Amino acid sequence: METGTPFTDLVREAQTGKTLRALAELAVDPVTKRAVAHSTLWRIAQGQSIKIEPAVVRAVAEAVGKPLREVQLAAAQQFIGLMAGDPLGASTAEAAVVVAHVPGMTASDMPRVQRLLSQWAAGDDDSRVPGEERPRG
Repeated sequence: METGTPFTDLVREAQTGKTLRALAELAVDPVTKRAVAHSTLWRIAQGQSIKIEPAVVRAVAEAVGKPLREVQLAAAQQFIGLMAGDPLGASTAEAAVVVAHVPGMTASDMPRVQRLLSQWAAGDDDSRVPGEERPRG
């Protein structure tokens, strides 16, 4: 199944009105201070494969001016073929629910996930991880 090029698209959109060299000046991972070369950004913009590492994804997020989470999800979709998000609308102010799934799946395609999240939200003891021991008290 085709997953598109969301990571590539982020770089292409950010490149509008800028050279890749100018964009590369912004592509520095705030955690490791690792810079991503303009040649790497060129490969991304061309839809070519690159070695995906957290530092590269963080640097690209800096360069394109998008939230890290958005860039991480775009990279996962393009290079791994998975969508990640909250198709069930289960996130709250206290907790973000992220479900990795095949593109095109909707909440109705995930009844077991819906049941597990409902049990968890209700504090049901049966919502523990499969194989996990029940606490003894």
